[in-house]
Amino acid sequence: MNEQVAWKKNRKPITKNKAWAYVVIGGALEIVWASGFKYEEIPYIIVLIALLTSFDLVIEATKILPVGTTYAVFAGIGTVGTIGVEAFFTGELSLLRIGIILLLLLFIFGLKMTSEEERY
Repeated sequence: MNEQVAWKKNRKPITKNKAWAYVVIGGALEIVWASGFKYEEIPYIIVLIALLTSFDLVIEATKILPVGTTYAVFAGIGTVGTIGVEAFFTGELSLLRIGIILLLLLFIFGLKMTSEEERY
């Protein structure tokens, strides 16, 4: 275990763009694991791998990006995606829900665009 910790400490920091990519990928994986809790079509091992990987990616991203913004974008992507999966399986999607989802996407995009703080 000490070799793994030493290896992580010796890595150079990721770029801001790569950190945002980690957030997006982590958000997509959140859709997988959150949906897997409800739908049996997603195998448990996939749910577990998606859960652990999504949080690992977000933790890595918070080393570069502001924590609050990172988590809000991560959770927003997961929320929108999970609602989309739910709509796909149930066939229920109202105009009001679509409007609220679009508003949430606008806020996620706004958070990302206004996040200029960098830490090294």
